[in-house]
Amino acid sequence: MDPVLFSIDERGVATITLNRPGRLNAINMAMRDLLWEYFRACGEIEDVRVIVFGGEGRAFSAGADISEFGTAPSVMASRAARHDRDLWWELLNHRCLTIALMHGFCYGAGLELPLQCDVRIAEEGASFALPEVTLGYIPSACGTQTLSRLVPQGVASHMILTGEPIGTEAALRWGLVDEVVAPGGLDAALERVLARVGERDLTARRRALVTLASIPGGGAGVR
Repeated sequence: MDPVLFSIDERGVATITLNRPGRLNAINMAMRDLLWEYFRACGEIEDVRVIVFGGEGRAFSAGADISEFGTAPSVMASRAARHDRDLWWELLNHRCLTIALMHGFCYGAGLELPLQCDVRIAEEGASFALPEVTLGYIPSACGTQTLSRLVPQGVASHMILTGEPIGTEAALRWGLVDEVVAPGGLDAALERVLARVGERDLTARRRALVTLASIPGGGAGVR
């Protein structure tokens, strides 16, 4: 079973779905490699205008697959691999509009990926956390930078330093997500966003979002 599903529809909307439901879509190296390939493919296929992220099963993603921690040949080899295929830089600077459909657990990398998207829509009952500090490391997929650009500094500090989760009500109030929908409402919410975007050229909009995200205290979001 492919750990990441990929499709492109006739509207130029690419869908990337994390597909390890038995592991709550924990992101392993095989998934990272596929995400890199699909990000690059979306950049090279001119018809693709929007990328939508989702997760199969009970969660968007519970984070990185910790069973692979420490399995690289060396620290330098691990660092080189991440440098050569910088997944998060590729996403932050992608030409396409990016939308995350979030449900269930959105922890660690499962929150950091959506934090780098332009639009975040969450289903009621979802929970959000950066629990890395409880495992002895930091939110290294840009979480320390992107979270503080979206939510108040005190909220970001609390989430990063404690690892404690928050729910959808708090996430919406603090700007972590753009919209919260009832269970089963993610697809309809996506269609509303796509209808607002329509057939417009997204180049200028995307450049503006990238520029905004680079400003301290800035953020991204299409409302």
